Amino acid sequence: MPVFLLSDKIEFPPPHLASEHGLLAVGGDLSQKRLLLAYRMGIFPWFSNDEPIMWWSPDPRLVLYPREIKISKTLKKIIKKNVFEVTMDLAFRNVVHQCADVRLKKDEGTWIVKDMMDAYCRLHESGFAHSAEAWHRGELVGGLYGVSLGKCFFGESMFTRISNASNVALVKLVEYLNTLSFDMIDCQIPTDHLIRFGAREVSRARFLAQLERSLEAPTKKGKWEMPETL
Repeated sequence: MPVFLLSDKIEFPPPHLASEHGLLAVGGDLSQKRLLLAYRMGIFPWFSNDEPIMWWSPDPRLVLYPREIKISKTLKKIIKKNVFEVTMDLAFRNVVHQCADVRLKKDEGTWIVKDMMDAYCRLHESGFAHSAEAWHRGELVGGLYGVSLGKCFFGESMFTRISNASNVALVKLVEYLNTLSFDMIDCQIPTDHLIRFGAREVSRARFLAQLERSLEAPTKKGKWEMPETL
């Protein structure tokens, strides 16, 4: 399959035209309008500092259905002990920065370059991107962030500085999404970590069909708050 070169026009080729590895197109920009269109089409940006903007739609796709989440006994005990306080949308930019910083300090490289940070912070300011934060003794020690459209949450990245901090934040986010009757969490590409939580691979065709139905629901924009009951 060819890789498409995007123009200034806000549009993408159909996702099923992506390459074997999921690469669909290069170029364009990270404007809010283009990013939101990409997510609605099941496409996401992923690139490094020395690369052009690259847009992906892999097949298969890793998806976590909120009601199918698996929580280990150990993690359940940690949650019950209230080791971490979990909040939402209190430190979005900090969470994004920490997600990049943790990877860089491990010499893993990161796709969360400055332009990506700025783009997702703009989405957050517009009410489309959200974070879940885990705090320990007043310090941010874990969290994750992503984009929300309709009844789908598109997970982008997570970090932890204390064992299980981000795991607790994920569980609490999933519980919150269940209260809103969310259909799925897009995990993009397979990781053993998320598979242990119950995420599973589905075909791109199935993912796009489910996404289309999820997008029929209104988007819960604005600041999210963690209910005290969770």
